[in-house]
Amino acid sequence: MEELFDLTKFDSYKEDNRREVKKAEGGLPNSLWDTYSAFANCYGGVIILGVKEDKSGNWHATGLKNATNLKKDFWDTINNRKKVSINLLKDDDVETFSVAGADDVIMVIWVPSAKREQKPVYINNDLFGGTFRRNWEGDYHCTRLQVKTMLRDQAEETMDMEVLDEAEIEDLNKDSIRGYRNSHKSFKPGHPFERLDDNEYLRVIGAAGISKEDKRLHPTAAGMLMFGNEYDIVRYFPEYFLDYRENPDMVIRWTDRLQSSSGEWSGNLFDFYFRVYNKIIKDIKVPFKMEGGFRVDDTPVHRALREALANCIINTDFYGKFGVTIIKEDDKLTLENPGYIRLGKEQMRRGGRSDPRNKSLMKMFNLIDIGEHAGSGVPNIFNVWEDEGWEEPVIEESFDPDRTSLILKFVKKQAIKISDKKQAIKTSDKKQANKTDENMEKIRQYLQEQDVAKTRDIAELLGLSVARTRAILSEMDDVEAHGTNRNRTYRLNR
Repeated sequence: MEELFDLTKFDSYKEDNRREVKKAEGGLPNSLWDTYSAFANCYGGVIILGVKEDKSGNWHATGLKNATNLKKDFWDTINNRKKVSINLLKDDDVETFSVAGADDVIMVIWVPSAKREQKPVYINNDLFGGTFRRNWEGDYHCTRLQVKTMLRDQAEETMDMEVLDEAEIEDLNKDSIRGYRNSHKSFKPGHPFERLDDNEYLRVIGAAGISKEDKRLHPTAAGMLMFGNEYDIVRYFPEYFLDYRENPDMVIRWTDRLQSSSGEWSGNLFDFYFRVYNKIIKDIKVPFKMEGGFRVDDTPVHRALREALANCIINTDFYGKFGVTIIKEDDKLTLENPGYIRLGKEQMRRGGRSDPRNKSLMKMFNLIDIGEHAGSGVPNIFNVWEDEGWEEPVIEESFDPDRTSLILKFVKKQAIKISDKKQAIKTSDKKQANKTDENMEKIRQYLQEQDVAKTRDIAELLGLSVARTRAILSEMDDVEAHGTNRNRTYRLNR
């Protein structure tokens, strides 16, 4: 797990979506387990016991009266299946630190993000009532829809592999199937699948399968999504909706819009992909290039946009709300899809692993040279944007409802001069130095009035943690310390 807690940086921390502090004065707080579930079902995080947060968001160590017993209670509880559905922690994921003296101890609990097959992590033996997620405001109960999504994602066979027993092959759009086969033939001329009839072809690419009920060939969920008609697709996926908008404006709303529910076209994924792709590339400048006597009209940007659009569709939760939304503006392209990121945002950005929500759809796109197998698609998009000198793409993930967004800006990065960076650092250092000087002067005035004071008294005066206060005191030559640890006091050097 990334560095989420470092004792030396204690004073710089505040609660956020990956850090939570609790005083734990009367033992393990009940809310600890809500936070454990919330962190496990999101990106992981740290829970710190023996710390309180003031109104300004600053942390202050309050200490734990008996950290040894508290630690034992924690391990006993987290291994109780009636309390917690799964223990994700190892022994070294729980540590104690001394912050403000020998008796002032805090406990830090590192909670990892649960794997897809381990989610949902829930408490109190209550799947729908005891599953939490994390946002900036704290922990919140997951909805039944969110819990069901996590349950679906546990399976190795993705939901698009399901054979739709009630659907017939004849329900699929023949023009879409013909268009797909032509694309496959153009990409792989002479491929063995060319000789197959439509029914067998649909079976081998994952668009159809044999039903266990009647032993006949029926469309799979992937086949219906890829080649069905919208009015049939929504029978199996009621929330299904595809929406492309161009140049949204407060006055005219948008200059172009394509919706799956319009009834003017099939409304399936295959036709949506190519209609939208042709719209988003029309303003991409293509450099003049010849290969084998023919002009090449494909560039890394084109390939990156194909990858981005396919990735959006392949990872959509088609049971999720609000559907797929593609918004094209003059200098920005936003691709949104229902569903959280199965591998997590950091792994998606890093690449190297692939865990698509719809494996059959990914296979069908791959057969016509769209999409990547090895999880290299998103990192490649970032690389292309870097080569073009454009602002770095942004990946956003939101919950309730679960949605993932990829924002691609066609805007040159602002060059920051080295001198500007140095000046910014100098300014920051100067502000910090000024603040420290102000705090030192407050300490001098306080000690003149009180004569003698403890570290905690001075910390409360400054609104800082004990650790940071002690660091400032150690820099003051005109202040002397008496005693050790909790009995230590300070006075002006006579």
